[in-house]
Amino acid sequence: MRWLSAIALFGIALAAPAAALGDGGPALPVQGGSGISAPGSPYRYVAVRAGRDATVIKRQPVTGFPGGRASIRVPASFGIPGVGSGGQLTGQAADGRTLVIAELFGGAVPRTTQLLVIGTPRLAIRARVTLPGWSVVDAISPDGRWLYLIHYPSSDVSHYEVRAYDLVAHRMLPRPIVDPRDADEKDGMIGFPVTRVMSADGRWAYTLYVRASGAPFIHALDTVGVRAVCVDLPSSLAQLDIGDAHLSLGAGGKTIRIDTDGATQAVVDTRTFATTVVHSAPLITESTFTTPSPAAPAASTRDSGGLPWELVLAAAVLAVIGGAVRLRTGLRAR
Repeated sequence: MRWLSAIALFGIALAAPAAALGDGGPALPVQGGSGISAPGSPYRYVAVRAGRDATVIKRQPVTGFPGGRASIRVPASFGIPGVGSGGQLTGQAADGRTLVIAELFGGAVPRTTQLLVIGTPRLAIRARVTLPGWSVVDAISPDGRWLYLIHYPSSDVSHYEVRAYDLVAHRMLPRPIVDPRDADEKDGMIGFPVTRVMSADGRWAYTLYVRASGAPFIHALDTVGVRAVCVDLPSSLAQLDIGDAHLSLGAGGKTIRIDTDGATQAVVDTRTFATTVVHSAPLITESTFTTPSPAAPAASTRDSGGLPWELVLAAAVLAVIGGAVRLRTGLRAR
């Protein structure tokens, strides 16, 4: 149900840091799975746990490309950086020559962020990056020069800032990357990443964010120009199940489609960032879930009070248990 997924999304994200690392919070690095591959690359890269405190980064041929297998073993537990709650990965430059992996950590918020920069042609460690505080990898420029990070100044995972790290000069730019048109961003941004689509050349990262209150927005990050644009979406989209949304690019990358509930809800022009609402889903109201269906089987009907039959059954079970307890207590009293 959409209302349950919405409650879960924000309930997890606003809980303690250890619990906030699932849906609705920062996406953690990933080990295993299908790995990551740059567009058109014959290889994909997968992080695999090796023993108690080591990781093997494997280079595997994409289906249809023979040979090319190789691996490198690195100390500690590292993974391919994740994006949002949809299982997407990031960290590999579009030219395929640079891969950034991030160290895994336990439930406590880390005091430092450990990253490894790997040159993929020889599959060798090119640099080790240690950053103060807690950051997660957000994106990388197509040529592998600029690394973008989501930095969390506190344990509040809804409040963050976007930072840029120069992998050539090995330094962090002094100021966060913000949309100059939005003065509110100077104090940090608020939201939870859900899903992303990249431009064909790997330059633009379009990420859909949701807020605990208010309309969702798209964070358009220019990984080459070191700049960002925040696209506030229509307030009508706040009534939809954005947690299950999907982004896709139109022909030539000129538009971004926002799909959810089985339909395209809005379209964003990637040149002007103007938004057009295409479809509006019905409001999510209590009656949506309590109105009985005359043709529904008996097992799925609801009582005259509008309560779901599951709740009625649960209440009946509790009543029986309670009666049994009272009966036992009465017999003992005798």
